[in-house]
Amino acid sequence: MKTLIDHQTLERLGSLLRNETRQQLSEHGLQPVQFEALHYLSVCNRYSDTPMGVTEFLGQTKGTVSQTLKVLEKRELIQKCPDEHDKRVTHLKMTNEGVQLIADILPLSLIQQASDGIEEQDIATINTTLQSLLSRFQQANNFRRFGMCERCVHNSQLDNGHYFCGLTKEELQPFEVKKICREHES
Repeated sequence: MKTLIDHQTLERLGSLLRNETRQQLSEHGLQPVQFEALHYLSVCNRYSDTPMGVTEFLGQTKGTVSQTLKVLEKRELIQKCPDEHDKRVTHLKMTNEGVQLIADILPLSLIQQASDGIEEQDIATINTTLQSLLSRFQQANNFRRFGMCERCVHNSQLDNGHYFCGLTKEELQPFEVKKICREHES
């Protein structure tokens, strides 16, 4: 008989993380959805830093995301920037204040404390397993993957050390392949 992943353990971990996050966010006057949007913008690439990218990642309605982005912009944590090539597209860029806020909150102290004493190899195995579980869950439910460019089938490394996205036909800088993309395919 196949062993199932312990739902109760995953649910409890999620609950503890949500509780700590809410506590830290209240100190900064943020709602969870606002922080989730800001955190997403801190890790997504230039193809995914749009209101639609935020909407798809969060799984929220356009209205909820629109109101969330207005609050973040009003607090000067993000700014809207028109696309250089397509003026219909708006990119959302984090301000220095937004970057600092993410740095102040993450990583959660609960995760740091829980990781103390666990071997690096075991942490790497846990992370790989969780990423695999997330990927399978997204695939089974037809959700966008939002994976890292470096693990995408469209990504290839060039001789100059940069990378090339076969989907967008654009060169990527080494730091860009560490970002997540809404067009990711594995």
